[in-house]
Amino acid sequence: MSDMTFQTLPPVPPDQAGERLDRYLAAAMALLPGADEASLSRSRLKSLVLDGHVHLNGATISDPSRKIKPGEVYAVGQPEAIAADPQAQDIPLNVVHEDEHLIVIDKPAGLVVHPAPGSPDKTLVNALLHHCGDTLSGIGGVKRPGIVHRIDKDTSGLVVVAKNDRAHHALAALFAEHDIERSYDALVWDHPNPLQGSIEGPIGRDPKDRKRMAIVTRGGKDAITHYETKKLIFDGKGQPVCALVRCTLETGRTHQIRVHMTAKGNALIGDPVYGRARNLQRFQLGDAARAALLAFKRQALHAATLGFKHPVTGKALRFESPLPEDFAKLLKLLSSQRNTPR
Repeated sequence: MSDMTFQTLPPVPPDQAGERLDRYLAAAMALLPGADEASLSRSRLKSLVLDGHVHLNGATISDPSRKIKPGEVYAVGQPEAIAADPQAQDIPLNVVHEDEHLIVIDKPAGLVVHPAPGSPDKTLVNALLHHCGDTLSGIGGVKRPGIVHRIDKDTSGLVVVAKNDRAHHALAALFAEHDIERSYDALVWDHPNPLQGSIEGPIGRDPKDRKRMAIVTRGGKDAITHYETKKLIFDGKGQPVCALVRCTLETGRTHQIRVHMTAKGNALIGDPVYGRARNLQRFQLGDAARAALLAFKRQALHAATLGFKHPVTGKALRFESPLPEDFAKLLKLLSSQRNTPR
């Protein structure tokens, strides 16, 4: 810790006696020359206290809730960013937007966002460590990309990632306040009734299967999905097979769209967790369409739009992503069924 740079704060004024240490540090550091949001974050300062990087008269203070006293002089150390545990890997990325604060990626289906048991590497994080290199100034004192939201491995589409603490905290706040636009395209069985509306239902762990999420009566988090049917797809007899639905999230819970649409009776095509096998014999479909439906082994879900206010410049940003090739090919094939009955 000898090479750590410490910033010494002015003595605690009498009118702030009794204030929590982490709250006081956030306010006091805001007054320092060159202070930015990264240094103002109370959660960041709380972590520094817990990690032993705050001193009082040379002694380490480790209690962020400590009540400060008049005249006390605190010094805050900012550790130099260290390398992240995940290793940088040269994995191709479709970069939609990048600046010094953040990067927006159009993620392909099959790419895990963050290393986890079962997927220790070859993830989006590994790819970003390689792509961004030294432009990552560190999240919480570690050189790593700041993941503020995730999409499932087999969901494709847009993801925004922070490159520094300042952007990370601001983006996390936008997501927490649901002040962000996120719309997904989903191909669902049958068609929603009504064709446009909202689905509300708290989501939590399925009490019968802890590996799944479900609408629950207790212990769940409020969840709201707005949906609009964009295209109805019929078989050769005019019987509805499936529908392309645009889902807009008001909240962002784990597997929210998959759970909500399943609860409505319109599970996503290809969903291995929430879907169920369909009797395709009841549809008048061509052999190619029937085979394509059976072969589509991932949930037909794509993060199509992402809009938010830039965490540093305040500029309104909005991105759109076209359907990936496998999704678009399936949709085109199914859409032709009305004219090519089996």
